[in-house]
Amino acid sequence: MHAARPGGGAPAGMIAIPGGRFRMGSDRHYPEERPVRTVRVAPFWIDATPVTNDDFARFVAATGHVTGAETVPRAADYPGAPPDMLRPGSAVFRPEGAALSAPMSWWAYVPGADWRHPYGPDSSIEGLGDHPVVQVCHADAAAYAAWAGKTLPTEAEWEFAARGGLDGADYAWGDDLTPAGRHMANTWQGDFPGGNLALDGYARTSPVRAFPPNGYGLYDMIGNVWEWTADWYAAPAAGHGTAPAPGGAPRPCCSPAAPPRPDRDGSVAPGDPARMPRLVVKGGSHLCAPSYCRRYRPAARQPQAIDTATTHIGFRCVRRPA
Repeated sequence: MHAARPGGGAPAGMIAIPGGRFRMGSDRHYPEERPVRTVRVAPFWIDATPVTNDDFARFVAATGHVTGAETVPRAADYPGAPPDMLRPGSAVFRPEGAALSAPMSWWAYVPGADWRHPYGPDSSIEGLGDHPVVQVCHADAAAYAAWAGKTLPTEAEWEFAARGGLDGADYAWGDDLTPAGRHMANTWQGDFPGGNLALDGYARTSPVRAFPPNGYGLYDMIGNVWEWTADWYAAPAAGHGTAPAPGGAPRPCCSPAAPPRPDRDGSVAPGDPARMPRLVVKGGSHLCAPSYCRRYRPAARQPQAIDTATTHIGFRCVRRPA
């Protein structure tokens, strides 16, 4: 049963989402999604798409914001890192020579990687203005949201919106990943991590309206990029939709398991998973593959260290009625 939508006209670029109860989580997939529990959310507005490179550029131009990836890392946060690696940069997906059995082998800490240069200093977002911004840590997403007069969604708000009114369906469009053979989201096809067939048309990120919207008119709730939420990661509890505090976590499917700490060979090594608080990210990304990571579903969730930015994590914002 749904409550009324938020009153008044929707803010520009946002969709009004009705409040109500829904079945959050899944008992059919990964342990961290269990148990299915009934959760209520109040009406709210949510961005129709992830925040794009063009959107983020306007924010930076207006505020002068410097992202975490553009800031010199503190040596105390990355014990053991050689001094020449304590340079601004971020985690970049590098599948060359990576092994499925060694998740950290497909990530590299790349100095000079940031939201303008997502794959390193020689890369660019030229021509990608309508792609989701990446290489943004949680503080960057929160700063953008505050500037825009919005906030980041709770995990429950995000999942309710992603389901598009299909309570309990596996995907945002139903129970078939590719209905009638049609790709409904930007995910990975082929052998992960080294064989992306790009049958959906994209090997990396895609324009935010490249795939059909869900039942609420929202684009890219599944695939393309994971999205930050406002909730600390913890195992779900029956009857609750908000994780109360940082907690234990399974190994993420396709992200660094902790803040990226550069080893001497430039690869990313996992840090102490309890050292850095982690928030929930939702939705899966273009790196989610049926052979390894089936997290391109509304119920899917994984933890992300709050200071970590990567090539496949972005965000969208919400606004709640006063």
